[in-house]
Amino acid sequence: MNIRDRIKSRIIIADGSFGTYYAEKYSTDESPELANILHRERVAAIHREYIEAGAELIRTNTFASNTADLNMPWERVAENISAAADIALEFCKGGIYAAGDIGEARNLSPEAAAEEYFRAAEIFIGKGIDIINFESFSDTVSLLPAMERIREKFGRDVFIIATFCVDRYGSSPSGRSAARLFSEAAAFADCVGLNCGVGPVHMSGIIKNISLPENVFLSVLPNSGYPVMSRNQLSFGSASEHFAGKLSEIWSLGADILGGCCGTDPEYIRKAAALLKGKAPSPKANVRKSGGEEKPVHAGFIYDSSGNIRREKLIAAELVPPLDGDDEKLISSAHFLKNAGVHVLTFPDSPSGRTRADSILMAAKVRRETGMVVMPHICCRDKNALAIRSALMGAHINDIGNALMITGDPVPAAARQTVKSVFNFDSVGLLRIASELNADMFSSRPICCGGAVNQNRRNLENEIMRVKKKMAAGAQFFMSQPVFSADDAERLRRIKCETGAVILCGIMPLVSRRNALFMKNEISGVNVTDEIISRYPENGSKEEGEAAGIALAKDVIKMVSDFADGYYFTFPFNRVHMLPKILEQKI
Repeated sequence: MNIRDRIKSRIIIADGSFGTYYAEKYSTDESPELANILHRERVAAIHREYIEAGAELIRTNTFASNTADLNMPWERVAENISAAADIALEFCKGGIYAAGDIGEARNLSPEAAAEEYFRAAEIFIGKGIDIINFESFSDTVSLLPAMERIREKFGRDVFIIATFCVDRYGSSPSGRSAARLFSEAAAFADCVGLNCGVGPVHMSGIIKNISLPENVFLSVLPNSGYPVMSRNQLSFGSASEHFAGKLSEIWSLGADILGGCCGTDPEYIRKAAALLKGKAPSPKANVRKSGGEEKPVHAGFIYDSSGNIRREKLIAAELVPPLDGDDEKLISSAHFLKNAGVHVLTFPDSPSGRTRADSILMAAKVRRETGMVVMPHICCRDKNALAIRSALMGAHINDIGNALMITGDPVPAAARQTVKSVFNFDSVGLLRIASELNADMFSSRPICCGGAVNQNRRNLENEIMRVKKKMAAGAQFFMSQPVFSADDAERLRRIKCETGAVILCGIMPLVSRRNALFMKNEISGVNVTDEIISRYPENGSKEEGEAAGIALAKDVIKMVSDFADGYYFTFPFNRVHMLPKILEQKI
C-alpha cells in the first residue's frame, strides 16, 4: 500500500534522530553520513533498532549529504546518497517505508541548493524510494523550486514531505513563521510539518495555535527536549515517557506522521509506538480554508484615508540621526520640514556602517515631538532575524507605520577585525519577515514597507527583477538612488514602466563643487557627471553652491515628473532650508 493511502486510515510512526543517536552509540564526532560508505553495518544497525522499536517510516542517513557539508564533489555525494538508499531499502518490507532524507544546505546559494536537492531526489526515486523528506528547513527559497521540479518530472507518484525547524514562538532561523512556511510548501508537498528546534511541549503549542493548510498531511517530529552542554558535548537527557505522552497530545491535534528528532533514540520511539501505533488520524486542530483571504488596508504615508494611493506628489525628506547624543539640530530640522509640507521624514540606519543613534528610536522621538509621519530605515547588517522581529514589534508599539527595508552598507574595512556584520538575509528576506508580522500580528495596523531601487546598477535587467521580487515580498513603495542625469531618469522610468512600482525619485541638491566631487569619486551607486561638476564654481560661495544645488534639483524634478510618484530629498550637511526654494513655496 502506498503511503498516501496508508495515512488516510492509520497514522505512521517515524524513526528518531539518526545523527545524535549515531554519535552516542559509536562515541564519535564524525559526520554520520560518512558511514554510508565507511561503516554500512552501523547505518543498517540503527535502522534495524528503530524498526524493532516500532518505527514504520525510516529516513535515509543523508541529512547533510550535499557538496558543502560533506566537502566533496557532487560525484562522491551522489555515491553517498546511493549507498544510503541501498541500505534503507533492505528494510522496506512488511509495511515499512523508507524516505529519502534531504536537509537544508545553508552553505550553498539558493540556486545551487535547489539543484542539489532535485538531483538527490532523482537518485532516491531511481533507486525505488518514492518518499522524499525535506527536513529541518528554515525557508522555502531553495525548497519550492526543487519540489516544483520533482512534481513536474515525477507527478503524484512521489510523496513529498516538507518539515521546518522553528523556535518556541513558531519562527524559523530565517525569521519565517511556521504558518507561512506551511502555506508556501503546501503548493507542492503532500505533507508539511515541524521537526527539530524545540521539544514536544513547545511543538504541541505551535501546532495548536497556527492554521494548517487545507488538504495536506501533517508530520511532527520534536526533539527529546532541550540540550545541555557538558564537557563540550551536547546531551539531551532521558525523558522518553514524557516525550511519548506529549506526542500523544500532538496526535490529538491531527498529526499524521509522528516521530522524533535530536536526542530521541529507539527507546523514545518504543514508548511512543506503544501509545500511538495503529491509531486512526485525529481531526486537524485548525485548518485554513483556501482562498478568501483579505489583504490588509495599510495606513502608510503613500495611502489616503480610504486606503488608496495618493494622487499628489509625495514628499519624503531624510534626516540622518546624530553621531552623538545631541539631537537638537535634527528636531529643529524636523519642525522646519513639517512646515514645508513634507509628508514623511525618513531616518537612515547607520549609513556607511558608522554608529549613529538608532533609526527606530530616533523616528519615535521625532513623531512624539512633531506629530509627523516617520519612516525609519531598517537594515540587515547588524541584527539577526530575532532582533529584527523585536525591532519591528517595538516600532509598531510606538505607532510607527512606515519602514524602508534595505540590505545595508557593510562595516568599514578598518573596523572588521572588531565589528562583525550579521547579514542573515538581504532586503527581500527582511520584507518577507515584515509581511508575515503584518499578517500575523499587525493586521489591524500593518506597517507600510518599502524598498530601495538603484537605477544605476550596471545590469538594469537584474535590478528590475529585484524590484519585482521585493514587490512580491511585500514592498509597497520604493525610494531611488539620487538622480543626476537624463540617463538616470530614463533608467528609472523603465523600472517604473516594467514593474508598476510606486517610486519616489531620489533628489540630492549638491551644495558645492567639493560636495559634488566627493559624491562622484567616493560614493558608489550614484552617477554625478562632469556636466554637474561644471555647474559649481571652483571657489564659489556658500550661496552660489546652494543656488546651483537648487537649480539641479529643479532640473531633476522636470526630468522625472511625468512618472515619479514623489520625491525623496537628501540634503547634504542638513541644508533642509533649501527645500522651499526647490518646491517654490513660502513657509
